[in-house]
Amino acid sequence: MRFLVQRVNKASVEVDGEIIGKIEKGFLVFIGISETDDRIIADKMVKKLIGLRIFDDENDKINLDLKSVGGQLLLISQFTLYADCKKGNRPSFVNAGAPEMANAIYQYIIEQCRKEIPIVEEGKFGADMKVSLQNDGPFTIILDSSEICH
Repeated sequence: MRFLVQRVNKASVEVDGEIIGKIEKGFLVFIGISETDDRIIADKMVKKLIGLRIFDDENDKINLDLKSVGGQLLLISQFTLYADCKKGNRPSFVNAGAPEMANAIYQYIIEQCRKEIPIVEEGKFGADMKVSLQNDGPFTIILDSSEICH
């Protein structure tokens, strides 16, 4: 599982010309799910995400987590995080989870995040989405379950 986490001042996602998810200060998270991922891995990744201390404290030190700043979440499924570009110029996505399984885990991640964070918005799995954001920093982190869960 891979989370590409961007600290944002605001972000939104649009499908068919309609904004379906919108947040202010918080994290925009692109979520890639592989064939080998499960709920146990999802739980560990959500715990790491919620605990990330990448907001400034009163001394301008990067020391505060999402809850401490009243941050919000916008969660977007993105199978392209599992693009394999080793051969040729056209990426392969064979390592991405099958849609039905990946969507089930994506929905589970959303549920788990909502237990911890009051405002959790989401994209639409499998849809053509237009994502807008104002990156704060910029500050972007990649969380990879192969590093976090093993």
